[in-house]
Amino acid sequence: MTGELVKGFKDFIGEEARKREWIKDILIRKFRLYGFEPAETPIIEFEDFVKQGEQEDEAISDIFKLEDKGKRKLALRYEFTFQLKRTSQNKKMPYKRYQIGEVFRDEPTSANRVRQITQCDVDVIGSTIKDEAEILALISEILKELKIKAIIYFNNRKLLNEILDKEGIKDKAQVIREIDKLDKLGEKEVKANLKKYKAEKLLALFKKPESFFEKYDSYKEIKELKDSCKEYNVAVNFQPSLARGLSYYNGSIFEIKTEEMKESLFGGGSYLINNIQSTGISCGLERLSFLAKVDAKDARILIISIGQDEKSVSLAESMRKNNIPCLVMFGKISKALEFANSYQLPYVIFLGEEEAKKKKAKLRNMKSGEEKMLSEKELIDVLKA
Repeated sequence: MTGELVKGFKDFIGEEARKREWIKDILIRKFRLYGFEPAETPIIEFEDFVKQGEQEDEAISDIFKLEDKGKRKLALRYEFTFQLKRTSQNKKMPYKRYQIGEVFRDEPTSANRVRQITQCDVDVIGSTIKDEAEILALISEILKELKIKAIIYFNNRKLLNEILDKEGIKDKAQVIREIDKLDKLGEKEVKANLKKYKAEKLLALFKKPESFFEKYDSYKEIKELKDSCKEYNVAVNFQPSLARGLSYYNGSIFEIKTEEMKESLFGGGSYLINNIQSTGISCGLERLSFLAKVDAKDARILIISIGQDEKSVSLAESMRKNNIPCLVMFGKISKALEFANSYQLPYVIFLGEEEAKKKKAKLRNMKSGEEKMLSEKELIDVLKA
């Protein structure tokens, strides 16, 4: 069928598109407040570059593969982190960058899992544990502004590896991938999978109180991150079973979860980029948009010209100079009002012969129906408020 969407992809229009734009504006403002600079990278890369790392990592195995006319093997990016190998070169450390853009994964779809994601990342190349705490503080601020109730969970790959070593467990990378499936598959199925590696005893160990883990050398990084988060008044929850599937993590790992959704809202951790210790966290705009408590109504103002085209255009330009979004319609009033109602525009301005004589315009509140005759300055003052 012509125009039919490919499974796992979606159009965003109207109120949904406005909400996504509003959320992106908040993210960018918060990222900049914390000292991150923007970056943009290509959607298409050489397949070999995209696939660097553990080939068994689920995200890498799910990449979209392409071929150009020159028979070169290419792929769509599945995340932004691997591109930092190129973009962070020769940067003064710490290099703090944010990026918002599309990533792609050729994986099974569900209500909250699609194949094209607008991913939102912040990363610090040349990071310390204090940078990790600051990133969690940044995410906490974003969640507050979006009115999303969520819990920040964290663990440390060093601690996880130390536990596996002391328990005599081999195939650590595969065991960690199995542990990471706890949220998806549940304890019973994960336990059955861990039996293949003689690692099922881990699940009982993970249920022990936090004090149990203080005996491990790597716990000191757990304590350091908790103490650093206290400086930002950010509540974090140590979760020893938190694994994160990607193999490149080498220190702290994070997941932000909410009761309103099975999947994680944010995920990230610490890793090496060009042998430099780094840390980052990311989220999908789709999940944020689903959970954010905001009424993203159309903010545009409609000016209806009733035989006063030049004055209407002049008024529109004046409003735009004052950052008031507006559009002008010429012709039938009924058709213009029908348009305003269809898009739920908050205000309509009428500019006809009577208004022109009085050097004013008529402002109608489309919700209440109230109308006022106002000068251009009064109009701008009311609409900017």
